[in-house]
Amino acid sequence: MPAAEKTVMRVNIVAADHPVWAGKAKVVTIPASEGSMGILPDHEPVLTVIKQGTVSVTDPEGERHSFEVSDGFISFDSNNLTVAVERGHDVVRTEGSD
Repeated sequence: MPAAEKTVMRVNIVAADHPVWAGKAKVVTIPASEGSMGILPDHEPVLTVIKQGTVSVTDPEGERHSFEVSDGFISFDSNNLTVAVERGHDVVRTEGSD
């Protein structure tokens, strides 16, 4: 297994009334209240408010998943990321090549 794929994080994106997505990721970009923020495995623990925008998840296979979300917050600790929002839904699914 390549070194870049050894460390992943567990991601749970939940809306107030339903789960949106759960899985493993190698990078997640969130619309933090101060601007876009990237989270990588082994990031220091963080708790921050997010605003309406797009959460982008790149899974270990390089596939990107994008989710339109409303206001909420994220919590990251011990390679577990929780994204809790009022509303959220899957908007696009594309292969990893740019």
